[in-house]
Amino acid sequence: MESLKFCFQKIELVIEKNIEQLLLTKFEEEEYSDCYIIEIVQNNIKLQIFLDSDSDMNFTKCRKISRYLEEQIDEHQWMGEKYVLEVSSPGDRPLIFPRQYKKNIGRTIEVLTNEDEKVNGEMIEVNEEGIVVEYKVRIKEGKKKRTEMMQTTVAFDNIKKAKIKFSFSK
Repeated sequence: MESLKFCFQKIELVIEKNIEQLLLTKFEEEEYSDCYIIEIVQNNIKLQIFLDSDSDMNFTKCRKISRYLEEQIDEHQWMGEKYVLEVSSPGDRPLIFPRQYKKNIGRTIEVLTNEDEKVNGEMIEVNEEGIVVEYKVRIKEGKKKRTEMMQTTVAFDNIKKAKIKFSFSK
């Protein structure tokens, strides 16, 4: 039974490598030149592919890439007759690559550091070493409180997890 499990894992790895190579080839086309792979997840008959781009990873791009991959998967019969293919942007998944941070400057971010400290605020800068987050602090002065803006820098190698917080209020 253990050797059968190992065999399936090996097959899944080969499929993932093939998908990755197909995507890298597709990304050579001008329309997709700023796209990149976030994650490929395969679980039995379900294949999930999370992509992002430096511009906008919209539904149309995802659909075109999905059709391209589906054509190749069907032609080579990598997944058999019945499978589920999902190609999407990362949505609210954690940020992984520095280039993901750059396109989210000005948005609210929640960072968990390696020391399990939370940093919440507006990401105002991204540089080679990390990010700068600006947040409000309430300071008590006697009986009054005032709000002060603070900034903190978090190095990429100190980020355990970072997610963009989406707000739907106006």
